[in-house]
Amino acid sequence: MKPVTQNQTIVVVNNKRVVTRGGSPWAIARSKFLRNIPAMIGLIFLVFITLVTVFAPLLTIPYEETQKVNLLQMAKEPSTEYFFGTDKAGRDVFARLLYGGRVSLTLAATITIFISIIGTVIGATAGFFGGAIDNALMRFTDFILTFPFLIFVIVLSSIFQGSGLLTLIVVISLLSWGGLARLVRSKILAEKENEYTLSAISIGCSPFKVITKHLLPNVLSTIIVQATLTLAVMIVVETGLSFLGFGVSSTTPTWGNMMQEARSPDVLSDKLWIWVPPAAAITLTILSINFVGEGLKDAFNPKSNR
Repeated sequence: MKPVTQNQTIVVVNNKRVVTRGGSPWAIARSKFLRNIPAMIGLIFLVFITLVTVFAPLLTIPYEETQKVNLLQMAKEPSTEYFFGTDKAGRDVFARLLYGGRVSLTLAATITIFISIIGTVIGATAGFFGGAIDNALMRFTDFILTFPFLIFVIVLSSIFQGSGLLTLIVVISLLSWGGLARLVRSKILAEKENEYTLSAISIGCSPFKVITKHLLPNVLSTIIVQATLTLAVMIVVETGLSFLGFGVSSTTPTWGNMMQEARSPDVLSDKLWIWVPPAAAITLTILSINFVGEGLKDAFNPKSNR
């Protein structure tokens, strides 16, 4: 083996020793992630599914056409005219799959962003200030963690006769940040005892500057990994709620709403083309996100460095 120079670092990727250039933690993490085959496959699939949903109007019929009921084309098998067949209402499954993916991914990504912001702000504030502020914020976090948001969403759905996208985003975001807040708090508690933080405080830096300039950059990797895993969870949540009829309005195509068709025994057993495409899209997307999340987790793990 060739000797390692000063500007090189040995890291372990898939149980193999790999030499990387540069000593920056982000450079090392990037190098490790790019060499993680499952993570790269997952990332490529995520980019692919995102692009096909974004450009759905160019790849299939207009959105308005996916909503129209066509009694003459009900439950048609896949053909050259309808790649994935039609559903029980005569709507193109392929078109609804792409437009539904756009809604499901947008919904999950938006909720993940809000959860990351709320959890980071509350966790960082509690961890930095400590004392009464920490105690109050953590007791509130405990309440959020024990609050059954599923029941709350069902109640809202009953009141408003089907929750809209905004309602679903607000409710899930406000009731799902507790885990991330606790994680960020624990990281901030550890980081604020380091010398660079104590030095910043001693020279008169404001709490806001200490948190944003010194503490958060050092816990950003943890937030990124957790946000990636949260994205997969939110896709499952949207699918489950829509499948039960308490998620996005049934008039809006989503992967969860498409899976509602599988509640019918004849569709579940005899018309596989109606529910298998959204089920496969959900499964592959969640697997890809988990692969990327595990790849990021390994890439940012300093214990894997040698």
